[in-house]
Amino acid sequence: MKKVICKVEYDTENSELILKKTSGNFGEPDGYEEALYKTEGGKYFLYVNGGEESPYTKEDIKRMAADKAELWVKENS
Repeated sequence: MKKVICKVEYDTENSELILKKTSGNFGEPDGYEEALYKTEGGKYFLYVNGGEESPYTKEDIKRMAADKAELWVKENS
């Protein structure tokens, strides 16, 4: 997935996957996934996707500050 936020392109295909977290099983209405990526330029973003009853009812990309990304990794490892 690609998304431009504040003139910066975030692309899951061309970024390094740092950590992926899933909740539930594929196809469950409350299941979802979160995946932290780092761009070649050093920017972090969270790719999210989930079912209609999950916190992420649609596929999206959310930019993330480096300190927040570090904390997210610690909390989810």
